[in-house]
Amino acid sequence: MLYLQITSNTGPAECCLAVVKALHKLQKEAGKVGVQVRILEEVDGPYSGSLRSVLLELQASGDAAQILANAWQGSLLWICASPYRPGHKRKNWFIGCRTFLPGKDIPDSEIRYEATRASGPGGQHVNKTDSAIRATHIATGISVKVQTERSQFANKRLATQLLSSKLEELNSANERDSRAERRMQHHDTERGNAKRIFVGMEFKEQAR
Repeated sequence: MLYLQITSNTGPAECCLAVVKALHKLQKEAGKVGVQVRILEEVDGPYSGSLRSVLLELQASGDAAQILANAWQGSLLWICASPYRPGHKRKNWFIGCRTFLPGKDIPDSEIRYEATRASGPGGQHVNKTDSAIRATHIATGISVKVQTERSQFANKRLATQLLSSKLEELNSANERDSRAERRMQHHDTERGNAKRIFVGMEFKEQAR
């Protein structure tokens, strides 16, 4: 099992739409190779049907999940006229994908938990119970919100694991680079070096 995040970083609304299109494309590819994809965390974009970022859990036997993740990890380019701003000259929209493994346990004393209402699609259960959990690492302020499971206890366990993964990723980045450089990498997807290129509203992949 591993986690994969698709993010628009600080890109405009078009990048948030590209996140959704990439998600659907990845889900189709996963189905073909026997990888189970579960959405763990979503951050809404500025328009309905768009996402600022989405965090996924990939599960499969053997190396299928890692192979799929490797095919997506990096900078992605969507070439398309803006559906939100007719006549806008820009047609290149970049988003990013990154993977990380489940982290180690963090003591509860280092985390602040908040029960909140679940949001988004999910039938009658959503918005009727405070089952969603926001977990915040007190020392760093890093937080995650999980509403995947129906019970508060299960969401708490998953939120703790995701938070631990993000902290381990941060620690690894700090070992390689300075904190300032790490923040720059987090907020800015690499331009001009796309791993995969997609074209048009159909999000068809362009041969490299």
